Amino acid sequence: MKPQQNNSSILTLIFLAFIWGSSFILMKRGLEVFNANQVAAIRIFLTFLVLLPFALKRLSKLNPRILLFVTITGLFGSTIPAFLFTIAQVHINSTMAGILNSLTPLFALLIAVIFFKTKVKWYNTVGIILGFFGAAALVIKDFSGIIDRENIYGLLIVLATLFYGFNTNHIKNNLKELDGLSITALSFFTVGPFTGVYLLFSDLPSAFAKPGAWAAFGYIAILAIIGTAFALIIMNSLIKKLTVILSSSVTYIIPIFAIGWGIFDGEDFSWHQGLSIALIFTGIYLVNKQPSKIIYET
Repeated sequence: MKPQQNNSSILTLIFLAFIWGSSFILMKRGLEVFNANQVAAIRIFLTFLVLLPFALKRLSKLNPRILLFVTITGLFGSTIPAFLFTIAQVHINSTMAGILNSLTPLFALLIAVIFFKTKVKWYNTVGIILGFFGAAALVIKDFSGIIDRENIYGLLIVLATLFYGFNTNHIKNNLKELDGLSITALSFFTVGPFTGVYLLFSDLPSAFAKPGAWAAFGYIAILAIIGTAFALIIMNSLIKKLTVILSSSVTYIIPIFAIGWGIFDGEDFSWHQGLSIALIFTGIYLVNKQPSKIIYET
């Protein structure tokens, strides 16, 4: 792959990190009016509506196998994590959510090794260990009571990143015949209607009667259109071209933007978090360390 193409892909990853790093503050704004499940459902349903014209043009590509695989992507790559993130963010701040999201490459590598027999170097394994210790230090603040209420909600984000790591491998290995737009549009076509049905019974009129409801809905709409539909089309296209580890490395940069938005919004940032971030990033660097010849798949 030519150097300019490599640089273009790296710049695209940084651009995606900015979009997704901003997603946590958008979720926080939506949660000021709507409950966690409503925010997640509105996000997925609006994304479904935006992508519906593209999905309808691609229905001919659906066969039983593709239908199963895009449904799996819709569930584990978008819908379930969307609910996990919004439930968690009711109880933890956007900075913490963005940092924990950086576990995605660690899970992507583990799944690649265990299920897809990817070979790794010793420093990749060291990186996994360091990354998990860094994440544990963020989630577990008091080792005399390892699991308390706040820690439990942080673990929901860890679970979401596990699903992201699985989905990256799933797309790379099981949906080779579809382009990024087709994967994104068809996956939301399979899950979007169910979130619409849920919203019908979620007492939305009461939520919209609250002060600031339409502004909060606007934040969720931005999250759906830019942070989900647009960003996932780009991401799913990159997964087709890059290795699993490099494409998932977008989450390495997300905490930088998430922390910036959190500080801008008045959230605290402690030295304990700083040390934990340093440990996570050290692990992330080692996980991502690969010979240059396999940055791109042939």
